[in-house]
Amino acid sequence: MLGVFSSSVVSPPDELVAAGSRTPSPKTTAAALVKRFTESNASTVLVEAGDHVQLAYTHQNESSLQPRSFGVKDEIFCMFEGALDNLGSLRQQYGLAKSANEVVLVIEAYKALRDRAPYPPNHVVGHLSGSFAFILFDKSTSTLFVASDQFGKVPLFWGITADGYVAFADDIELLKGACGKSLASFPQGCFYSTAVGGLMCYENPKNKITAVPANEEEIWGATFKVEGATVLAARE
Repeated sequence: MLGVFSSSVVSPPDELVAAGSRTPSPKTTAAALVKRFTESNASTVLVEAGDHVQLAYTHQNESSLQPRSFGVKDEIFCMFEGALDNLGSLRQQYGLAKSANEVVLVIEAYKALRDRAPYPPNHVVGHLSGSFAFILFDKSTSTLFVASDQFGKVPLFWGITADGYVAFADDIELLKGACGKSLASFPQGCFYSTAVGGLMCYENPKNKITAVPANEEEIWGATFKVEGATVLAARE
């Protein structure tokens, strides 16, 4: 799956901007990145959620244990990869039909957060148990909400394209050529929300997240880590 967002939606993380500036490397535009994804994946579904947002996914090469799904409701677009162990109990909690899958659950959980505040994002994401990564965009409020499970079972990466778009994908090879060194593994157990102003750990929301510059030989420019008594590395 792939999501690209212009700077009018999300400000590029300073750490990734700095990583690309510190070690200049070739980049491509967001349009070229999306074109590469669609041309290299069979049966790609490409959705434009506004003038500055593109979402793309395919079922090609997906794991049977971690399928990809896509849903739209009330201008909320969501791509989900993985499976929730507690989907049944969450369906009951949110009053959903037994046929509701993970992507429907995430959209409804986000709506509850948005419409029935005060529910902090970490409260909603923290109830999800299993292997997952999702990219959600609320067109009505121009809000981006991205999260990864606490063990990083579903890979998720983010970077900055040549024209300043922030790109999220589950395929590191896809972003390597497009984002240069402005590239990192998305930290496990964390979420990124433009509504709360950035990156947070949903288990320990008060713990600061720092970006450690990567070594020159590494493919990415920084590694995000959650500070605290228990330090969760951004990647294994």
